[in-house]
Amino acid sequence: MDEKHTLTGNIQSHPQFKARILRNRRDVQVYLPPDYRRSRERRYPVLYLHDGQNVFDAATSFAGVEWGADESAERLTKKRLIEPVIIVAVANIGEKRIHEYAPTCGVIETTASRKKRSRGLLRKYGCFLRDELKPFIDRTYRTRPEAEFTGLGGSSLGGLATLILGLWFPQTFNRLAVMSPSIWWDDCAIYRILEKGKGKPPLKIWLDTGTSEPGWERARELRNRLVERGLRVDDDLRYTEVEGGDHSEGAWAARFEAVLRFLYPPLPPGAKEPLPHPPVLEPALR
Repeated sequence: MDEKHTLTGNIQSHPQFKARILRNRRDVQVYLPPDYRRSRERRYPVLYLHDGQNVFDAATSFAGVEWGADESAERLTKKRLIEPVIIVAVANIGEKRIHEYAPTCGVIETTASRKKRSRGLLRKYGCFLRDELKPFIDRTYRTRPEAEFTGLGGSSLGGLATLILGLWFPQTFNRLAVMSPSIWWDDCAIYRILEKGKGKPPLKIWLDTGTSEPGWERARELRNRLVERGLRVDDDLRYTEVEGGDHSEGAWAARFEAVLRFLYPPLPPGAKEPLPHPPVLEPALR
């Protein structure tokens, strides 16, 4: 029996979006805020999420458990607890996921005869997001295209990819949702990547872990290393340890509202809504 679809709100689909840099295609879904149709002159910050199958719809998500990102955004926006935000769910491509999300050619598995390694295509995947998908989203929807309004998020290896892409492309992505990141990847390659950088990166980062995840203590070390780079806890960096939290879609769904509230707080009282530039080609909205 097919799973029941659980999409909420105004969600636009872009099936089989072509990634020329990666030479493949993937489905992309775009959640639009409740007032998007009504506020025709307003433009919005954007949050791109990896593993897009898991973001909005139980019918496509891993083990039938979705993040409920659409429901969370609808609820928080209507209560004015966040700034209205466009959410772009970027699907992974099954067996290619570990190659596209991995920053280095780390070992995937070891057999008696050889070691199987990832191709380490994260930089290419990041270029796809920056040079192909983001320009399309900015042309098609009323976005705030500047880096300070553009976020990126993911969990597990997608969480690790999020942090590294923020470090590699800070001129594109400034707000990062780093959930249960796979810090262990390639003997903690993220530590080496952090050490190569200098100065404080212009990032706002949510970092979390559950205390029932194997090796969760590494998240504390990562937090400390980010602080050494100049990020300030509870200002630029929100670090959360969830007591008893495991490594699952359900766990990430449970704290996604907190992620949105930290990364996209409501506009201050009296702040003017941003007006659009440049002109956009409106899609046919459902």
